[in-house]
Amino acid sequence: MTSPSKKASRLWYILLLIPFIATLWPPFYAGNEPRLAGIPYFYWYQFLWVIISAILTAIVYFATKSKT
Repeated sequence: MTSPSKKASRLWYILLLIPFIATLWPPFYAGNEPRLAGIPYFYWYQFLWVIISAILTAIVYFATKSKT
């Protein structure tokens, strides 16, 4: 049986679904406009999610890391 603290720590893993869902449907972001510093939307949107994914992964790691 899992303790309540273990179950609560598993909920942090739901955050890892956000980048997956945000990049799941390419027609949503497959365009040229708006451009950011001359870079088409398609490319900077994906690159932004790389950074966001790294931040979310770090948050989940530190939130679920065992305190031993």
